[in-house]
Amino acid sequence: MQGALLHEFIEQNRAEIVRRCREKAAARPDARPAADEFESGVPVFLDELSDILRRRTGSSPQIRESAARHGDEMFRLGFTVGQVVHGYGDVCQAITELALEHDRAISTADFRTLNACLDDAIANAVTEFARRRDVKISADGIERLAILSHELRNLLNSATLSFEVLSTGLVGVGGASGAILARSLSGLRDLVNRSLAEGRITALVQKPVRIPVAGFIEELQGAASLDARARNVRFTVVCDDESSAVEADRQILGSAVTNLLQNAFKFSRSGGHVRLRASAVADRVRIEVEDECGGLPPGDPNALFLPYEQRGVDRSGLGLGLPVSRRGVESSGGEILVRDIPGKGCVFTVDLPRATAGPLVAEAPA
Repeated sequence: MQGALLHEFIEQNRAEIVRRCREKAAARPDARPAADEFESGVPVFLDELSDILRRRTGSSPQIRESAARHGDEMFRLGFTVGQVVHGYGDVCQAITELALEHDRAISTADFRTLNACLDDAIANAVTEFARRRDVKISADGIERLAILSHELRNLLNSATLSFEVLSTGLVGVGGASGAILARSLSGLRDLVNRSLAEGRITALVQKPVRIPVAGFIEELQGAASLDARARNVRFTVVCDDESSAVEADRQILGSAVTNLLQNAFKFSRSGGHVRLRASAVADRVRIEVEDECGGLPPGDPNALFLPYEQRGVDRSGLGLGLPVSRRGVESSGGEILVRDIPGKGCVFTVDLPRATAGPLVAEAPA
């Protein structure tokens, strides 16, 4: 290198290299605020690289250790593994671009050291990132299975005890024991349906079909009416468009809207009113569920879609229905929105693209 060794060049232009790395990261499609990334990964790597170049040694344990810490930090901050790799690649590009602009040639030996250090850093950062991700997936799966098993056990226990009381013949099916049995069986059905929908979303085994909205709403109405009656809630349905359709996986979409209805019945006051409305506006179809829960709690409404988040005094259930519903609707190119009606209730809206003419045909309900 003319006039300076590579380690001297890096030390003299450290701030500019970091700035260019930041710009490159911000220019990518998956860009997101990355202040923490540039407080750890790039500056630390540059310091360690300069030290190795100065001492003319190979890649060091320090680089491997700091890269592993960086991979851990990137995972914790919500970055992707691609961003981890690109981040280190940006360092190489920034150094070589700046050297060309300053007419500084990088020696073969220095370039070989730079590549060896980058290779070590990327390998260790990605390894730690993958390890942390695998641990989280495993922990999430174990936690979810444990909670699911707990909920299944509770519902089965309630159903079994209710059946034993009814089988004595001392009480009628129309009494309190019969109501407990009905709620337990309904809860088991909902739990299985939601688990099946989540499995299809996770495994990417979806079957998009053309679903006429009016027929879809009619299918939901029967079971929903029974749930509303069991909760002592009035239920009305309005479909403003008899001709529109959407393209989605019928089971996943049905599970999503059914879950919204079940939440509406669950959280509405006794004697309250739940409304299911379907309409089409331009190229969108909207399915709305309005309840009388008394209004949303203070804070960000999107917190309702976090796993294991529950609202109201009724703490039954897993708190997974809304997150699964959102993922299901998003998998069909739509979104779920929530609007507060202060002091009265709220409205959940499933917003989906309106289906265009095509080869898909309606699938018979499962």
